[in-house]
Formats: sequence, structure tokens, C-alpha cells
Amino acid sequence: MTLYTIGFSQKSAEEFFVTLKTNNIIRLIDIRLNNKSQLAGFTNVRHLPYFLKIHDIKYLYKPDFAPSKELLNGYKDKSISWQEYEILYKEILIKRNIIEKIDWDIFKNSVLLCSEPTADKCHRRLLAEYLAQKNYDIKIKHV
Repeated sequence: MTLYTIGFSQKSAEEFFVTLKTNNIIRLIDIRLNNKSQLAGFTNVRHLPYFLKIHDIKYLYKPDFAPSKELLNGYKDKSISWQEYEILYKEILIKRNIIEKIDWDIFKNSVLLCSEPTADKCHRRLLAEYLAQKNYDIKIKHV
């Protein structure tokens, strides 16, 4: 199974939804800490489920997959390096016991959503890699 990841920053609504449809996405898993952000109005939780529904894509919010506020703020204010962020985020996933709670079927034809334009320094990549380590059936594709 392929698990997709996408960031909405630097994308128009058209680009975003065409990318989802082109990759046959059936479910968007929102893993943002703040899904009420106005960075891109079409991804605000007030609007996104509706826009996804128009495209026959389900919306699922999984705050357990988001970093803690403290971790995110520490990285943003540069008191935590990216290397430290990676370690601490994985510790959060372990502490939250997400692997034991997962229904693996939710990842089929699904995309993990966050805001960063690329996956290299984003928790969506870290989560996807963590899941792929636990389920070797998962291949990751960043779109």
C-alpha cells in the first residue's frame, strides 16, 4: 500500500485538489496541531471537509499524530534543532501508543496532510517513516 503525504503551503486550491485526485486519494488524514489555521483558507477545518466531499474524499482528523505544542514552538523559535525535533516527535508517538491504536486500513489510498511545502523537515514525513517501519507493506510517496 502507498501512503501519500502532502503539504498545502505554496499550493493553490486547484493544485492541491488536482494532486489528490490524480493520485486516487480516497481519504485525507489531517495531522496538523492547528487545523483552524488561515495560512490557506481552503485547508481550514471549517472548509476542508466540504471541499474534500465534493471530490469524493473523506476527511479524518488525527490529533494524536500531531506534534505537541511545546515541541512545535521549540522548533519554530529555534530552541530545538531539527535533529532534536525528530527524536522528540518519535518519542511522542511512542508515548501516545499510536501503533497499538491504529486501524491500518485507514491508510489505504490516504494522504497525510500538514502545512509544510516539502516533506524533508515536516512531521508528516517522520510519521510516514515511523508507520512504514512498523508495517513493511507501506510505501511512502510525497506529493
